Amino acid sequence: MRRRVRRRLVRDALMLLAAQAANIAGLAWLALAMPAHWEQVCGRSACHPRAARLLRAVGAGALAVSLLLCMAVDHPSMASLVWVMSLAAAALAVAFTLAWRPHWLRVLVRLSRG
Repeated sequence: MRRRVRRRLVRDALMLLAAQAANIAGLAWLALAMPAHWEQVCGRSACHPRAARLLRAVGAGALAVSLLLCMAVDHPSMASLVWVMSLAAAALAVAFTLAWRPHWLRVLVRLSRG
């Protein structure tokens, strides 16, 4: 019985960690769709409008995946609270990354081109 509980706790923790990673990536992709942040990260003028639409779509998809991961871990009222709180932490992480080390987000540019 204890092993089953421990396994479930580990699985839930990994799912919440994946949800947080999806939140960070999603918000970073949404930020990269903005011309100012794109220039800040890539060092050249704004990306092509089609690329910006792709970045917005991928960012929204990542946020949806994050919400689904939170919903899989807990009941809807608690999952939505955890998701919103994790969204706030992800926004802070992306804002600090853009302020101090914007070149770190180039990895997400490469991933979105895929």
